[in-house]
Amino acid sequence: MSETANSLADLETLGADVQAPAQIAAVVREQEIDAQGRAYATGRRKDAVARVWLKPGTGKIVVNGRDQEVYFARPSLRLVINQPFGVTERTGQYDVIATVKGGGLSGQAGAVKHGIAQALSKYEPLLRSAVKSEGFLTRDSRVVERKKYGKAKARKSFQFSKR
Repeated sequence: MSETANSLADLETLGADVQAPAQIAAVVREQEIDAQGRAYATGRRKDAVARVWLKPGTGKIVVNGRDQEVYFARPSLRLVINQPFGVTERTGQYDVIATVKGGGLSGQAGAVKHGIAQALSKYEPLLRSAVKSEGFLTRDSRVVERKKYGKAKARKSFQFSKR
């Protein structure tokens, strides 16, 4: 850095051997796979926690030992689970094995979706930007508000009477 630049031409020659900031920012994450060739991730939503394993396959999704059509009977919940595959155009290319605990069916479906999105980004790091831009990697932190004393529910008051 002992050289001094007096003109724009001098700056161009100095900056030729220095990498541009865009090239430095394009760091690719490493693939995270276990010994069986699966990617593992944990997904959370409300009180539900899902442990998800993802491996290449035919698109079979098993939740708590049951097929997704049996476990999540409502089509809207199955649609929620398959959203990460639809965004990344990987429908039918990965098998998913998930175990879910806590919460209700809606929270469990959201937890499985979160886990699938994280596992996809671990198995194929190049898909991370597509999944992240849709907001699937962010944990939905909304939870049920607690009940307060002197109230019927969290915010509902008892009926007011003057006398």
